[in-house]
Amino acid sequence: MARRLLAAACLVAVGAGGILHLAGAPEAGDLALALGAGLVLVPLTWSVARSLARRDVGVDAIALLAIAGALALGQWGAAAVVALMLAGGNALEEAAAGRARRELRALVERAPRVAHRIGAGGSVEELPVERVEVGDTLVVRAGEIVPVDGVLTGAEALVDESSMTGEPLPVARERGDSVRSGAANAGDAFELRAARPAAESAYAAVVRLVRDAESRKPRFVRVADRYAIFFLPLTIAVAGLVWALSGDPVRALAVLVVATPCPLILAAPIAFVAGVSRAARAGVIVKGGGVIELLGRARTVLLDKTGTLTLGAPEVARVVASDGLPAEELVRLTASLEQLSAHPLAEALVHHAVRNGLPLSFPEQVTEEPGRGIAGVVDGRRVAAGGARWLVAHGHQADGGPPPAHDEPGRATISVAVDGRPAGAIVMGDQVRQDAPRLVAELRAAGIEQVVLVTGDRAVVGTEVGRSLGLDRVYPDLSPGEKAQIVGTMQQQPGLRPVVMVGDGVNDAPALALADVGIAMGSVGATVASETADAVIVQDRVDRVAAAVRIGRRSLSIARQSVLAGMGLSLAAMGLAAAGLIVPIAGALLQEAIDVAVILNALRALRD
Repeated sequence: MARRLLAAACLVAVGAGGILHLAGAPEAGDLALALGAGLVLVPLTWSVARSLARRDVGVDAIALLAIAGALALGQWGAAAVVALMLAGGNALEEAAAGRARRELRALVERAPRVAHRIGAGGSVEELPVERVEVGDTLVVRAGEIVPVDGVLTGAEALVDESSMTGEPLPVARERGDSVRSGAANAGDAFELRAARPAAESAYAAVVRLVRDAESRKPRFVRVADRYAIFFLPLTIAVAGLVWALSGDPVRALAVLVVATPCPLILAAPIAFVAGVSRAARAGVIVKGGGVIELLGRARTVLLDKTGTLTLGAPEVARVVASDGLPAEELVRLTASLEQLSAHPLAEALVHHAVRNGLPLSFPEQVTEEPGRGIAGVVDGRRVAAGGARWLVAHGHQADGGPPPAHDEPGRATISVAVDGRPAGAIVMGDQVRQDAPRLVAELRAAGIEQVVLVTGDRAVVGTEVGRSLGLDRVYPDLSPGEKAQIVGTMQQQPGLRPVVMVGDGVNDAPALALADVGIAMGSVGATVASETADAVIVQDRVDRVAAAVRIGRRSLSIARQSVLAGMGLSLAAMGLAAAGLIVPIAGALLQEAIDVAVILNALRALRD
């Protein structure tokens, strides 16, 4: 805000000076122009002095010399225009950075601050969200933001998760489903049992990521800052030589004026900050412009398997039915029985049946040996499901032997018997994400040279996934430390770095922390993976990794274009000024046009 006020004050002074000159009061006009230049010169002098004290020479020093020199030589108009250019450029940077951070700030501003807890006797009390405890029953009213992560205890809920996942349509949740904080209630009020405190909920984690964002200065921007190391002495040398050869200090001043590219150096950070904003809209929270730049230069992407390339949860891979029983009926009978089991495979099977619209019946006479098998009566038929050996041991497979596919690598098989006879098997497995094949193709199209799988799973499983997706290499059976070693080894090869690591679990955290860019996949809860990563994908889509790389490529390209174009135009203008073809006031206007142009070019990184 201070930069904008200073720019506004300077603009008023310059405007008043111009009007007074046109009104036939040149002395008053010159005074107004000098006042406008002085408004900028005072804070600029203090800023340059502090930089010099830190031995940090920036191009602001050129602007200081130009404004001071113009005032000393009575070039009031040139001094005022250079001052306005500098103040306006800084204000433009502030406005652009504010626009680029809008999506991220919106997340913080939406953070829920109160919750409504159902107390004894059914009364509802309002309390600060920080006081919500695990197990509390909350009511989320229509239109409210879900305050903490929890489990739906009511019949159903309609929630808008667009701020967390980018999904534009509200989604229906049923009893027992997880609901993440930050989602908005798009339907009637519903009850929620708190699963974790507010400080550890998904939304709180996103807010922490937002507050960490834009804190790292990218290397490319530091190179642009060091531009002043050679440009400042070059400018002074050229101006001094022009003065010595021509004897005209005004011509030397013109050189200083056209070499005042202070807003130009803002072009690179604006492009990277814009990339942060663009990534946020694509569903990737990035911790700073430096990460965007590294994504733009990345050559290698390492991918974890479980939860990253695969769904990370058991799904029905295929159904093998026998004894004349249709596959859908086999699934329906088994899922009906498994409704009373707490086994993860049972839960996955029930969800599969519900999603596919199979009418489940309530089982009777159910007995279970946890982890081994379950038996009961469904619609008058005796159904048993579990391991093949367990079924045989309980007399359910007197003939036929175990169902096929029981030894498939990376799969789990639920063998099923109906009325004492083998009825088939349901093969469960961790399915490859539908967008995973598209990810690999898009990464290669974006210029990634190596796409590698690093997994703690067995070699046979990792090789199968790597082959199906067309990955370059597969490293199986890795511990967390060994994953980090793979990252370090690739970083030591100049042709393979920068290295991006994508993972979703605690076992990926060391590799995520060591990689040039660590990207946490999936949930944005308070996990070690998301805390140690440089970016977090808040949509359940692995192809967002390729989107982040593309955004990085575009932002880096635009930053380079802006810096190189601005430097070239400034040097050309210096040549014209040295030849006496540009007077100070014209040089100031020309340089302002150059700087505004390259900054506007940098803002293109906000667009697709």
